[in-house]
Amino acid sequence: MQIVVNTRLLIQNKLDGIGWFSYQTLKRITQNNPDTHFVFLFDRDYHEEFVFSDNITPLVVGPQARHPFLYYAWFHIAVKNLLNRMSPDLFLSPDGFLSPGAKCRQLPVIHDINFLHNPKDLKPLTSKYYNHFFPQYAKLGTRVATVSEYSKEDISKNYHIDASKIDVVYNGINEGFAPLSDPSQQIIREKFSHGKPYFLFVGSQSPRKNLNRLIAAFDIFKEQTQSDYALVLVGAVYSSEGDVKRVIDKSKFKNDIVFTGRQPQEELEKIMASAFALAFVPYFEGFGIPLVEAMQCETPLICSNTTSMPEISGDAAILVNPFEVNDIANAMIELYHNTSLRLQLIQNGKKRKDCFSWDKSADLLWNSITKCL
Repeated sequence: MQIVVNTRLLIQNKLDGIGWFSYQTLKRITQNNPDTHFVFLFDRDYHEEFVFSDNITPLVVGPQARHPFLYYAWFHIAVKNLLNRMSPDLFLSPDGFLSPGAKCRQLPVIHDINFLHNPKDLKPLTSKYYNHFFPQYAKLGTRVATVSEYSKEDISKNYHIDASKIDVVYNGINEGFAPLSDPSQQIIREKFSHGKPYFLFVGSQSPRKNLNRLIAAFDIFKEQTQSDYALVLVGAVYSSEGDVKRVIDKSKFKNDIVFTGRQPQEELEKIMASAFALAFVPYFEGFGIPLVEAMQCETPLICSNTTSMPEISGDAAILVNPFEVNDIANAMIELYHNTSLRLQLIQNGKKRKDCFSWDKSADLLWNSITKCL
C-alpha cells in the first residue's frame, strides 16, 4: 500500500499547531506501519529529522506554496499531476488542502473553518481562496478528519457534509511539557517577567486570538488588585497585525507586559510550567493546543466559553466570554484571590489531560485512513 502525504508544514524550528499535528501523528503512523510505503511531499528543502523511518520516500515538489496563487499551483497542478502519475492508494493532507482532479482517494484534516465565520481575520485573497476551495475539499474527501466535536459539527452544518463521514482526531500533548520545581520556575520568571508571577498567553497575533481584549482585561486586573503580576505573550509576530504592539504601548501597565516573540520549544515548555495561569481567550479555536499543554504542566486555565474550548478544557478552566473585557478581568482577579479554586483547577487538569495524547491521535487518524481504504 502506498500513501502520499502533504508534509509542506514540516519546517524545522517553525512547527505551529498544524505542523505539530503533522509531526506527531505521522511519526507514529509511519513507524507503526512498516509495511506501508509513504511518500512525503515537501515544497522546499526538508530536514532529515522529518524522515521518520525507512518506509518513507521524501520528494520536493515546487513551487513553494505560501500564497493563494502558489497554493493553487502546488495542489491543483503540481501535486495533482504527481498523484495521477503515481496512483497511490490515498493522498493524506494534514492541513486540509486537496488536489481536485487527482484520481485517487483523498483525506483532508480540516482543523477549523474560522475563515468562514471571521473572513476578515485573514488577508483578503487568502480568505477568498479558503472560502472558495475548502467547501470543495470537504466534499472531495473520501472522508474528512478534524480535531474536535465542535469542528465536526461546524463542518457538517456549513459544508453540508454527512456527520458520519467526519472523524474526530483530537490533538495530543508534546512530551516536554511537565511541571517545574519552584526554584526552576523562579529562574524562568527572572528571565521573562522580571521575577514576577505572570499570566501567560501562547499563540500568534492573529485577530482571532483576541489579544487586544486580553491586554485591556490585564489593565483592569492590575488596577483592582494593585499586584505586581505580569502578562507574558509568547508567539509569532505578523507584520500585518502590529496593532497589538500599539495596544501594549497605550497600556498604563505596559512595563508589566512582556512580548517574547516565538520561543524555542524547550523554552516554551518551561514558560508554560512557570506561569501563574494560562489566559487563553481567542474567540475561535478548532481545538486550542495550549490548553492541554497547560494541563500537563499543572498550570490552571482561563479560557473562552466559545467554539471548541469548553469541550477541550472541561472542568479545568474558568470559562469567560471572550468579547467581554470585564469577564476576562474578573476571572483573573478571582484566580488571584482564590487559592483553593486555583488548586482545584490544577487537580481537574491533571485528570483531564489523560484524554489527550499523540498516541491516541495517531491511532484515530490511522483509523480514519483505513476507513478511506
